[in-house]
Amino acid sequence: MFASLPFSAMDWLVIAIGIASAYVVFGIAGFGTALVAAPVLLHFLPLSKIIPLLVLLDFIAAFGNLLPSRKDVARGELLRLLPCMALGCTLGVVFLLSLKSDLLLLAMGVFVTAYAIYSLAVNVRPANLSPLWAVPAGVVGGLFGALFGSGGFLYAIYLNARTRDKDQARATQSALISCSTLVRLSLFLIAGVYADWSLLALAACLLPAMALGLWVGRRLTLNMSREQFVRLVTWLVLVSGIALIGRYFSA
Repeated sequence: MFASLPFSAMDWLVIAIGIASAYVVFGIAGFGTALVAAPVLLHFLPLSKIIPLLVLLDFIAAFGNLLPSRKDVARGELLRLLPCMALGCTLGVVFLLSLKSDLLLLAMGVFVTAYAIYSLAVNVRPANLSPLWAVPAGVVGGLFGALFGSGGFLYAIYLNARTRDKDQARATQSALISCSTLVRLSLFLIAGVYADWSLLALAACLLPAMALGLWVGRRLTLNMSREQFVRLVTWLVLVSGIALIGRYFSA
C-alpha cells in the first residue's frame, strides 16, 4: 500500500510542511486548511485527490476542536445552516467528480485570490443580518467546502453578524465544520473515492504533521492575536492564489 505513494524524501518534507502549516491555521482560525495546503499539494496530487484527503484530516481535527466547546453552540443558527450546507456539499461533490482538472485549477486560483482580497479589504462586521442569509451562506459554504475544501469563511461571516458572543460564534463554527466534514466524508464514501487505498495511506502518514500543526496553532494563540496571524496568512494565501492562476495560463 505504501509503495503506491511515489514521493521522494524531499517531496515528503514539502508535503508535511504544507500540511503542518495548514493545521497551524486551523488551530487558530478553525478553517482554511485547503487554502494553505492545496497550493502545495497541487504540485504532487490532482485537486480531485487533495480535497478528499483534507476532508479526512479535517474530520479528525474538527471534532477535536468541537468537544471542549460544544455547550456554547448556538443551536438555532446551527439548525438553520445545516440543511443548506448539506445541499451545497452534495452539489460540490458532483461538480468535483465531473469537472476537468485544469478547470478546477483555475477555479481554485480565482476562489483563493478572491477570498484573500475580500479578507484583506473588509474589516467591518455587518450588523443586523437577516436569518434568511443562512440559505446562501449555507449552500455556497457547502458548495465551496466540497469543491475547494474550504467554505468555513462564509459561515464565519454569517455567524459573526448574527451572534454577539465570540465564544458562541466560534463554537457554532466548529460544529458546522464538524458536520460539513461528516457530510463530505459520507458523500465521498458513497462515490467510492476512498476505495483508493493509497489515499488512505497518505492520510495516515500525514496525521503526525496535522497533529503538530494543531498543537503549534493552539500555542500561538497564547502569544499572538488571532487577527494578526490570520491577516499574515491571508497575504500568503493571496500570493498562492495568484500563482495558481499563473500556472493555469502558462500550462
